[in-house]
Amino acid sequence: MTRTDAIARARQYLHSGEFLAELDRRVAYQTESQNPEQGEALRAYLEQELQPAFSQLDFSTRLIESPTGKNPYLLAEYRESASVPTVLMYGHGDVVDGMAGEWRDNLDPWRTTTIDNRVYGRGTADNKGQHSINLSALRAVRAARGGRLGFNAKFIVETGEEIGSPDLRQVCEQLRDELRADLFLASDGPRLAADRPTIFLGCRGGIRIHLDVNLRDGSHHSGNWGGVLGNPATILASAIAALVDGNGRLLLDQLKPPRLSNQVRAMLADVKIEPMSDEPALSENWGEEGLSAAERLYAWNTLEVLAISSGNIEKPANAIPGRAQAVLQLRFVVGTKAEKVVDAIRAHLHDNGFPMVEVRAAQSFAASRTDFDSPWVNWTAESIRQTTGKAPAVLPNFGGSLPNDVFSDALGLPRRDGVAQPACAQPKSGVRPLSLPPFRGRMVVDGLISISVQIMHALLCVHDRDHPNEEGYE
Repeated sequence: MTRTDAIARARQYLHSGEFLAELDRRVAYQTESQNPEQGEALRAYLEQELQPAFSQLDFSTRLIESPTGKNPYLLAEYRESASVPTVLMYGHGDVVDGMAGEWRDNLDPWRTTTIDNRVYGRGTADNKGQHSINLSALRAVRAARGGRLGFNAKFIVETGEEIGSPDLRQVCEQLRDELRADLFLASDGPRLAADRPTIFLGCRGGIRIHLDVNLRDGSHHSGNWGGVLGNPATILASAIAALVDGNGRLLLDQLKPPRLSNQVRAMLADVKIEPMSDEPALSENWGEEGLSAAERLYAWNTLEVLAISSGNIEKPANAIPGRAQAVLQLRFVVGTKAEKVVDAIRAHLHDNGFPMVEVRAAQSFAASRTDFDSPWVNWTAESIRQTTGKAPAVLPNFGGSLPNDVFSDALGLPRRDGVAQPACAQPKSGVRPLSLPPFRGRMVVDGLISISVQIMHALLCVHDRDHPNEEGYE
């Protein structure tokens, strides 16, 4: 088998229409983990869709029930030989709310629609597209090698990532022996650019921070009470302004990461953040001073207001509301003392005259980052370059969050984070597409599947080499 053989098979699978048909079938499962009524759809996706797909590749599969009564997991395993390396892969079958009726051009979130080399549909870019690509890669390698992979493979698929992977760590710790592997390979998150392969060495962490101001029941007439009753909306807005200024700059030192190292700065020196034509332009004078756009996005912490509410914005009354609430999110890099964030915010607001603001945290992910000096980094980058003809961007982490810490810390696995699409907009300002821009004169899904294939193919030779960054293919 050669690298070319496997990639050619993957390309044929794409151009035959089989891949997009498969993806369309998977998108049709309304696997919204944030919707308690979709429990049956989440289970059906694992049982009716993924279990047969893995069985076709000679994987053994079984469902793992949540130890806390939440959504199930799927564990798939292919064992070929005790003398070859084992790769553990991760994916999630759940998606965020479909937001039917709110997509641009009234697109159906539960069907794939191709427009200008982009495939739209809920889950195409997070995460059904990615794990479908990896399954296609496995299929291509197996076919090219006459029914064998050349390495052992394991796959864990959860159905609660979009609600914070509430018991993933507990499940993985229970399955520690079954999940033992030489390498963890995850495919998620955005590419740096549509035409440049990207390797992320980890991800930023994330914490949702709820701020609540509850002063009284009901609303009171603004003419009769204005000037003598505290306004919770005014208090909440001022409290937020004590944490982050009008240019998105953090005002509380405990929310900031350690200073950027020279190694991180060097890694990001040639990285340009260039939005596509249908994406928003970068905001002028926004974010931490003295940092490049890449450093702000991949090496710094940000505090964003996700939602804020007080009164009735659709039908405002001439009244002072009794309560106000906001949900903020801190995205943070490795080195941030995340466990102290909520207490630091609470103390800061109290000291600045806002003791009435209640502070609590929800839905958190830890930050993670593979050692820059790991031999896997240069080896994987060179392998991708051979396949695509392009030097990939190697970034310390991507801007979003994943439960990578479960695998790197709880299971002690070396990690490679692959990606499968450019950055995506949410459906109210665009939609969340799997992008298929030109790639060496072909559609980029060739390249996306090829990247997955070449990583799998490269792993075939690891056990024949003394060091994983040495070159050489069968």
